[in-house]
Amino acid sequence: MQIRTPFLQYLYLQKPITLILVICTISVLPWIGIGDFATKGEPREAAVAVSMLESGNWVLPEVYANEFAYKPPMAHWLMAAFSLPQGAVSEFTARLPSALAYIFLVGITLFLFGQRVKFQEAFVGVLLLLTCIEIHRAGMTTRVDMLLTTFTVTGLYALYLWEECGELKGLPLIIPFLLGCAMLTKGPVGVVLPLFVFGVYLLLLRKYSFVLVFKALLYVGVSSLFLPLIWYVAAWKQGGEDFLNVVLAENFGRFFHTDNLSIHYDLGHENGAWYNLLTLIAGFVPWTIFFFFSLFGIKYHKPTWSFKLILRKMWDGFRSMEKLKQFSLVALVCILFFYSIPSSKRSVYLMPAYPFIALFLAQYALYITKYRVKVTRLFAGFLAVVVSVVLIAAGLIMAGVVDPVALTERFTHRSSTLFAVDTVSRMFASPDGLTAGVLIAMAIALITVFYQMRKKINLKILYAVIFLIITTHLLIDGVIMRGIRNETSARPFAERVLKEYPLNRQNMYVMNNLKEYANLYGLNFYLKNSFHNFEKEQPAAGYFFVAEKDIEKVIRRYENAYTFTPLTSSERETGDLRQKVHLYAFTAR
Repeated sequence: MQIRTPFLQYLYLQKPITLILVICTISVLPWIGIGDFATKGEPREAAVAVSMLESGNWVLPEVYANEFAYKPPMAHWLMAAFSLPQGAVSEFTARLPSALAYIFLVGITLFLFGQRVKFQEAFVGVLLLLTCIEIHRAGMTTRVDMLLTTFTVTGLYALYLWEECGELKGLPLIIPFLLGCAMLTKGPVGVVLPLFVFGVYLLLLRKYSFVLVFKALLYVGVSSLFLPLIWYVAAWKQGGEDFLNVVLAENFGRFFHTDNLSIHYDLGHENGAWYNLLTLIAGFVPWTIFFFFSLFGIKYHKPTWSFKLILRKMWDGFRSMEKLKQFSLVALVCILFFYSIPSSKRSVYLMPAYPFIALFLAQYALYITKYRVKVTRLFAGFLAVVVSVVLIAAGLIMAGVVDPVALTERFTHRSSTLFAVDTVSRMFASPDGLTAGVLIAMAIALITVFYQMRKKINLKILYAVIFLIITTHLLIDGVIMRGIRNETSARPFAERVLKEYPLNRQNMYVMNNLKEYANLYGLNFYLKNSFHNFEKEQPAAGYFFVAEKDIEKVIRRYENAYTFTPLTSSERETGDLRQKVHLYAFTAR
């Protein structure tokens, strides 16, 4: 159904967009505050916002043991702003920028796509987007990647609309604002990547001269630097050469793997050429399973065309696409190519490509539901069986019939695995209202899938499967990860040592050298960002926190200058370190 009148299009989109926004809100907002920090990244970013509120320094605040933040401050500004009403940074306010960015990205994607392609493709596309594991996970965490993705993708949408409506006449202020915010979130990539995508798109249209394209990119690029440069100059004045070294390491050293920068900074995340493909496959789970099922039953034929003819037909196919799909294809190819260059690779780097990939996956999914009837039913049956096993297992645990820990010990004695199984089994053995509610929702979704499988409308089966996947996310976020995060958090250890020992903001020390020692970011957050740099300050006395594997190294290095007295340790391994943390008292000899 094509609706040409803009006002009627707007009205037609209201109910689906509202529905999508409600689904997004339910899938993330209730859950972002119920689990402690149990990774390295979340408390590291949240501590920057803590320092902003406590010090009043919103330009380059000191965080973990006298270091400053490695990334620009947009995400931290938002965390601190959301935390102002309550006066402190919590898990909820720290994760809120990512959650809101996730909701906005999905909503704006449906609004843009729904007006320019078949609405059903756009609607299914955003459902695939919001239920794939990579985007959903990023919307639940205290990291900069979801915010960067939203600014980058929204900036690309604005660039597309600029060309579509004005043919590069009169630069809308929203474009440099969005790209500037992207740069303030994670550095120059927030401007460079959208301009690279847009430049390739304009040149492939064959409508604009190279000179005009160059001028357009120059105007956008220069104007997008205005807001970030205000911060970069202020941060440079405050941080000096150390700040410049961090900027070079994070942006150029990580991208080009410059040896002289990697000597001093742990750039990390080095992976091979196939890593991006593997992360895309994993990132779109569970939908990659659906598309994997679709490969069976296809009749493969040896190509009879020459390679040159194949390329020509591909080009003709590209030229015959709807304009938005042309832009989407260029965007996803350019983003994947761009992030194949650096040696440093992470799955979250590819997230700006996900909305564009989802559009084509939706087109394929609708084709499967219409012409490959058995595939949709097979995938629905597969997920239904998996969820049925989970619900049956939960019921048996509640009834005391099954002991998951004893069962797991038959296959492995790995402590981390047994601990996770024990944590989850206790959540099911004594379910609270939230756990019971999630299990009931999953049961309803499962019944819906079985009911729709008795019908002949495959599209309704697909929607029922999406409902089932959403409830599965609720189980993972609201029950399983809640238990594991709380049980592996550094919070209990932090609260205990504060009660048992005279710790204060002046006498807590750690080693701050990521290339040699494990950084205790989780413990630092729950001790109110109070750590000092032991190597830098060389104090006369105080209390020293150290990861278990680093104890011998620290004592051996400083045994002639200090006396270390062991006091206590965490009862279990913390999730961010996967080892215990020890507390020592120390005095200079």
